[in-house]
Amino acid sequence: MTFMNLFIIAAAAAGIAAVIWGIWLFSMIPSLRKRPEMKELRKFDYAHRGLHDRANGIPENSLAAFARAADMGYGMELDLHRTLDGKLVVMHDDSLKRTCGADVMVHEKTLEELKEYRLEETRERIPTFGEVLALVNGRTPLVIELKTVKGDYRELCAAVCRELEGYQGCYCIESFDPRVLWWLRRNRPDMVRGQLTEHFRRHGTMVNPIGDFLMHNLFVNVLSRPDFIAYQHLDRKSLSLRLCRKLYGVAEFNWTVRDRLTHKKIREDGGIVIFENYLPKFDSNKQEQKEKRAG
Repeated sequence: MTFMNLFIIAAAAAGIAAVIWGIWLFSMIPSLRKRPEMKELRKFDYAHRGLHDRANGIPENSLAAFARAADMGYGMELDLHRTLDGKLVVMHDDSLKRTCGADVMVHEKTLEELKEYRLEETRERIPTFGEVLALVNGRTPLVIELKTVKGDYRELCAAVCRELEGYQGCYCIESFDPRVLWWLRRNRPDMVRGQLTEHFRRHGTMVNPIGDFLMHNLFVNVLSRPDFIAYQHLDRKSLSLRLCRKLYGVAEFNWTVRDRLTHKKIREDGGIVIFENYLPKFDSNKQEQKEKRAG
């Protein structure tokens, strides 16, 4: 093979690499709009599924957990599913098996049927989204994760938007499903939206390898153009996330943090923390006063 042939091959390879690199950098661009809500969201730490404490009878994603978080000045993260009759309930899993001991699917039961189940053998029952909104009433911000089942993202998004009409508190919406963010981008651009992601297969979630690659490398941002990225904190050194922060200044939530040292490091790096299993120290004097009153 002549030198000229080698040069042509090398030039072609470099050109292809440059095109792929350019596509990647373009695809990962987040929303570049400046959202005033992000300033408020950055002020808080967020209790994962509420400030739950199973040992003391406070289940995850319960009204008791959300009340405890709000009373102590924490924001909170919660998960929404649609019921069979189109209502919105707060539940992380698709099934009630882990939290209620019943092998039934949330989307296959009506709200009335779901209200029969108790959370983690306590007196707490599965809350509706409306009950949580009434309880929190704007005291602290909400990070609302939308859980899609069988492609119901349109119905889920529309139901959530209806429920939030008139709510005066600060909130944002996030989802692993980029179709949720795409819907919000088209229909409710006024709402702050965030793309949830991680290195799925690295953490044992057996998703399609191509889907995993596109998600954790933020190619899906081309659809969702998110206002923030919510990344698994163990993956926060990911090249895609570091590039998105460096080049585009994207806001970053990190989940789920379970120790104060990691929490402190993320905060120092400018990230927003979703935590559980401990009480982080508060930054502001106002929050410190709330902690003392609660303690």
